[in-house]
Amino acid sequence: MTASTLPPFIAGLAPVADRYDGYLVDLWGVMHNGVRPYPAAVACLAELKRRGKQVLLLSNAPRRSAEAERRLTAMGIERSLYDGLITSGEATWHDVKAFDTPFFEGLGRRCLPIMAPSDAGMLEGLGVTTVTEVAQADFILALGIEGPGDKLEKFQPLLEAAIRRRLPMVCANPDLEVMRGEAREICAGAIALAYEERGGRVRYHGKPHIGVYRRCFAALGGMAATRILAVGDSLRTDIAGAAAAGTDSLLILGGILEEQLGGPESIAAAAVDPARVGRLLDSSAARPGLLMARFGW
Repeated sequence: MTASTLPPFIAGLAPVADRYDGYLVDLWGVMHNGVRPYPAAVACLAELKRRGKQVLLLSNAPRRSAEAERRLTAMGIERSLYDGLITSGEATWHDVKAFDTPFFEGLGRRCLPIMAPSDAGMLEGLGVTTVTEVAQADFILALGIEGPGDKLEKFQPLLEAAIRRRLPMVCANPDLEVMRGEAREICAGAIALAYEERGGRVRYHGKPHIGVYRRCFAALGGMAATRILAVGDSLRTDIAGAAAAGTDSLLILGGILEEQLGGPESIAAAAVDPARVGRLLDSSAARPGLLMARFGW
């Protein structure tokens, strides 16, 4: 892909904002870095709300939406800046609670969770019995790593034991990795992918899978997909999901892609290397409609 064939690069949302009535905005890498919000992104949400746009935050966070909202408020992203927040964790919770899809047919409700202690709220009211050993489990619920710095190798023995028992896995976050401050962490999606590569059966919730977009469309009152812009920093989840759902998309070049594009200094609008961006897009089946360095007005 040459510079002349790249999607349009915009310095801010203002030139295109009125093409859309609704916005699906990712969190990590777009609104915040896992530790603190990006001021320009917060100001952008405020301007969208001032203009009467509907804004849904759409995250692959492996936790209930209410808990995600509490964390955003504590971080400094006020609830008044958006109309709703939909998480992959919320979709997962309802799916496991219902336990009525073909995936769960014949399964017991003994669940082995892979998660950090801070995400234990996902288990409340779920109607499962949690166990700590593969030999006791009917299925695995992958929410994420157990603590900072965990690597995929830590989970290999568990995955191998689960494969021997042919346990299915429910994945509450399809992301492979995320930036928490300056540190890169694996997500539940990396664990689930490793399990699939060993022959394991996995049920995913969240971007890029269409189920979570159906929730968004319902929340937006049936708004036409062509009037919605999805904003995210992942080709694999945000941009691919938008394409499958029929919405336009805006790829943020900061966030998870920052290192591949030369680091923070290179992400500045005037310093983005078109050749690097082109190679990145050529390596992906998903193509965004617009590019931006960091989310802002």
